[in-house]
Amino acid sequence: MRARLALPVALLAAISVATTACQSSSGNKGTDGAGADRKNAPKAASAAVDYNPQPYENIKDGGTYTTVGTFDDQGNPFNVNATLTASRVWGWYNADAITYSPTGEVQYNPDYYSDVKVAVEGGNQKVTLTINPKAAFNDGTPIDWRAIEATWKTNNGSDKDFAASSTDGYDRITSVAKGKDAKQAVITFKGVNAAWSTLFTTFLHPEAATVANFNNAYVKKAHPEWGAGPYTVGKWDTHSGNITFVRNPKWWGRKGKLDKRVYVNLEPTAGVNAFKNGQVDYTSAVDAESLKQVKGLKGTEIRSGGSPFEYALYVNTKSSVLSDKAVRKAVQESVDRAQIAKIQFQGLDYKEPLPGSAVLYSFQKGYADNVSAVLKYAPDEAKKTLDAAGWKAGDDGIRVKNGKKLEVGYTLLGDDPLGKATAGAFAAMLKPVGIHLVIKKGDDADFSKVLSDRSFDLFLSGNRSMDPFGARYLCDFYCSDRDSNITGAGTPALDKEIRATTEIAGLDAQAAAVNKVEKKALEQYAFLPLFSGPSTYGVKKGLANVGATIFLTPLPETVGWQK
Repeated sequence: MRARLALPVALLAAISVATTACQSSSGNKGTDGAGADRKNAPKAASAAVDYNPQPYENIKDGGTYTTVGTFDDQGNPFNVNATLTASRVWGWYNADAITYSPTGEVQYNPDYYSDVKVAVEGGNQKVTLTINPKAAFNDGTPIDWRAIEATWKTNNGSDKDFAASSTDGYDRITSVAKGKDAKQAVITFKGVNAAWSTLFTTFLHPEAATVANFNNAYVKKAHPEWGAGPYTVGKWDTHSGNITFVRNPKWWGRKGKLDKRVYVNLEPTAGVNAFKNGQVDYTSAVDAESLKQVKGLKGTEIRSGGSPFEYALYVNTKSSVLSDKAVRKAVQESVDRAQIAKIQFQGLDYKEPLPGSAVLYSFQKGYADNVSAVLKYAPDEAKKTLDAAGWKAGDDGIRVKNGKKLEVGYTLLGDDPLGKATAGAFAAMLKPVGIHLVIKKGDDADFSKVLSDRSFDLFLSGNRSMDPFGARYLCDFYCSDRDSNITGAGTPALDKEIRATTEIAGLDAQAAAVNKVEKKALEQYAFLPLFSGPSTYGVKKGLANVGATIFLTPLPETVGWQK
């Protein structure tokens, strides 16, 4: 899957519904799953995993694992122009120092951090990372407190020349200092950061921490000398974009089980055919058609589980027609989210409740259905909303105000049938309330430009959470002064309330505060969560620790072929 960034690296935006690795959800009107009656509807999104989990000892030595992928334009995952592909490729030749279980429990990798201590002194949090004595970058530079400092300095926002993906969390660190020796980093926060672990899951080589290197060194280029892990770059074909990772002779931990880890540079849509002809070992089954193609192939199996994706309808508050809050509210009241989910889910045999939050999933502790608290699918109410705002029905059924027809654009990228069907459904839902939806077509390649230029009225896009601490990203969705707030909605007063949630120490208390504030943010009627859906993959039998993992990223040395 190629995913384009619309939010920081931990919330990566998917290029479109049709081309992402995970699809949709479903529901009946109001709250639950597609085609399901309420009493049989699922209570939470799937927390199931399906990845053939195997201990290291059960993996064969040797073999090759091949998937679709390549070095993207920007290979530094901390950079604002990085993508999900870049983040995944990075993890095969750089540190995976902190990972998470499928449902989000923190896991420290002792090959990098041999000890982690967290304390609060005088209201300020102090994290002490003791780094493995053997840990070193491939060029021989010891991995020590300076790598932690470099990661902080490039991402904390103090120097605007660093094109950092997100400064959140880093900007609340007051110092990174040497501890008892160079192999210990002491990180001091202003206040408390409940999700601090997300900041140092990986880190930068100090040489990569200049402005020039941070922004440009990884553009269409790998730097294996600055990497550290069980694998390193064996071959990168700059013409084809194919990459081969091989075991790293300088690695101090358990050796990687694979002889080779190969990325083949194909378009995501070509992944299914490549899987069918045996060129790749794993592919995403993104819709009913691709699932049908990969199901039942000899020597393969389907793995399907929960998903840390969410797709939403973005409403541009800066467009002339949608600057009217009443129109935005009427649009959202007219959208039957259950029907949209049903379209997405046709043929996938999957159910889940409609999502109620931008930042937490219904299988997570602290989740609340904030959408249902402020909005119901109610076309009749939408009509009343427009009546009250002075939009009168015209002879053709389209409402008019001050001589102007109520026409709203919907930007559709690509020519995927599922995307077309979804656009058609939106048009059919808005028509009875007097809103004419104008479908504006573009190319998939226009994705980044559409978002950066905010050249849309309505736009459907998705985000993948790379860590389980979604509450900390509330500002990225809803703060009025954030470029990542694609809708342009919000107020300075609301921004202040949102930012106050980041000062709360306990995760439970923070989630409760976030839910309260998100309800206010959703009352801007600019952002409407639509569906999440499963992660479904075709996988060659015997491939271990690969598949639907939700928040888990299996360590590279544990991926391979089962004995």
